[in-house]
Amino acid sequence: MILVQECFTMKSFTAKQKNLIWIWIFLLPCLLTFLLFYLVPILTLVCTSFTKWDGANLPVFTGLTNYITLFRTPDFQHALINLLLWSIIAGTFHVFFGTLVALILFKEPHGWKFVETVFMIPNVISMAAWAMIYRFVFNGSYGILNGIIRIFSPGFSVNWLFESPYAFIAVTLTWLFYAVVVTLLVLSDLKAIPPDLHEAAQIDGASDWYITLKINLPLCRNSIGTAVICSISARISMYETIALTTRGGPGNDTMNIPLILVNAINDSKYGYANASGMVMLLIGIVLLVIVNKAFRMNESVY
Repeated sequence: MILVQECFTMKSFTAKQKNLIWIWIFLLPCLLTFLLFYLVPILTLVCTSFTKWDGANLPVFTGLTNYITLFRTPDFQHALINLLLWSIIAGTFHVFFGTLVALILFKEPHGWKFVETVFMIPNVISMAAWAMIYRFVFNGSYGILNGIIRIFSPGFSVNWLFESPYAFIAVTLTWLFYAVVVTLLVLSDLKAIPPDLHEAAQIDGASDWYITLKINLPLCRNSIGTAVICSISARISMYETIALTTRGGPGNDTMNIPLILVNAINDSKYGYANASGMVMLLIGIVLLVIVNKAFRMNESVY
């Protein structure tokens, strides 16, 4: 470090060059981390997805065999349908609910601090623990949900996580109202809106409803778009909840791509597993492009 500092004091370096060198020195750890833990694994994923690889021997190139097999598998076909349905629900109702909570908290009604604290508590619970909690909630014999329903219908009996089509509904309910990330994103954008805009609108006689629709929501376009990306991305990578509750069943009612990927790894089919990972990666990229276009996230909101 002393030699570097002495080097920077040399007259041959301009101030701009010195700053540039320091910038590269501080960026180097980040670049190395990205190279080792992101770029290299992604390149490995792409290359080995076209191979037959058991993890012990060298990969053998097989072309599109893994992808053809994957798309012909009923489990994968159902996983794509489930992902489509979950993505629609996540991008609409889930984001709508989180945005609604953010709009309410932004108004700071009576007790809003208590509600905000309680609403954020689930964020500190891991998804694995969250899934185990819902196993008891949806238990057919002594679950809380069936207990409440039996108050009004004594003969009601549904084993939510193991009966079709209730399993899909039960898995959806484990995350549907868990919109903390959406609320935080939108709420931070709402608080960044200049108060002058609200004051000017109120002076002109605008109602709260009009201000919400014409000022708040349009100015939160980027955060809402980000929330849609985060919500759907979470559905693409959703593993713990399904693995610890339904395991993709009953049948393949709740099957998803991460579960197929992990099952392939357990069977030492690493090439096939990486083909599944490539599909997840491509779906994520397509999602990012579509949402960016739909919400015009590259354009300024002010």
